[in-house]
Amino acid sequence: MVILTAENLHKAYSLRSTNDTVVLRGVSLNVAPGEYVALVGPSGAGKSTLLHILGGLDMPDQGEVCYQLDGQQQRLSQLDEAGRVWLRSYGIGFVFQFHHLLSEFTALENVMMPLLLRGERRRDAEAAAYAMLDAVGLGHRTDHAPAELSGGEQQRVALARALVIRPRILLADEPTGNLDSANTQQMLELIVALRAEYGLTVLMATHSPELARRADRVIVLRDGRITSEQQ
Repeated sequence: MVILTAENLHKAYSLRSTNDTVVLRGVSLNVAPGEYVALVGPSGAGKSTLLHILGGLDMPDQGEVCYQLDGQQQRLSQLDEAGRVWLRSYGIGFVFQFHHLLSEFTALENVMMPLLLRGERRRDAEAAAYAMLDAVGLGHRTDHAPAELSGGEQQRVALARALVIRPRILLADEPTGNLDSANTQQMLELIVALRAEYGLTVLMATHSPELARRADRVIVLRDGRITSEQQ
């Protein structure tokens, strides 16, 4: 049984020249429900591009992504923009290397935002955001602006924002890339614990040996191709 399948993904970009920069060269993978998969490899290997395509933030030039969510199969190529927005609002949560918090809003308001954008009542969104901030250990920091939080706390707010929609899949792109070793370990333990609690499927691009070691499977990308897999 799989929750996410990528089939022969190709992607290239034109960067101020007539020559395309090829990023993905026929990437295929299957991910089982509840699995934690680490994507590793050098910078420029295609890890971020692969995650963006898997989450519907970008489209492949060739290939297909299939999702099995709540008993229904969906294909990325068949989703219009509204369908991709639905996917990111209900099925897939994102955490990036940079937290991308809105500076003018509190931690609570940042976490509420995805729920408000999909039309939930404010009091319901607020209650869910409080609960998720408490789950990531920040129940005492709900009224603080991002500038008043440490780097580790900002990233935990970003994780709470990704998980408040209760996604089936969490895509994490170097979520500890800007954190020191202590905060990296804390973020790892938090993701592992929340994965178990919520039954999350996790795909994480990382350079961190610690994060990769805890994965069920490690996929190595190099020059836009999967070169090896380790379990």
